[in-house]
Amino acid sequence: MGLELSYAVYERKVAFFYLGDISKKEQLLGIWEVSQERFIKSHFAFYVSYDELLQSPSYLRARDISLVPDFGLDTSEPIVHPWMPAASYYFKDLDGNLLEYITLLDGEAKPNLEPMHLSQWFRSK
Repeated sequence: MGLELSYAVYERKVAFFYLGDISKKEQLLGIWEVSQERFIKSHFAFYVSYDELLQSPSYLRARDISLVPDFGLDTSEPIVHPWMPAASYYFKDLDGNLLEYITLLDGEAKPNLEPMHLSQWFRSK
């Protein structure tokens, strides 16, 4: 994902990575290695700009990471969550955690609508 390592404690099997603007050091992700019995799959969403979201498929493909369909929608374009509104792509890490690149969209939230592809969202405005 291109995260920059901030600090690692190898004997404790933990690593910390900065998220977002590294110069601000506002967000940090800590990852610990745990036994299979203690592992719980989770979902993590990472903010990206609109342009970065549109570039996500090629960025991930270059790293041999496949997009994951969700909400019954394929991965041909971003999925919009009308209640926010925001657009995103989903993918999984090697442990099966569901990861998401997400960006907020301009416009009014439409909580009564189901998730849809980005092109459909623009047609619904």
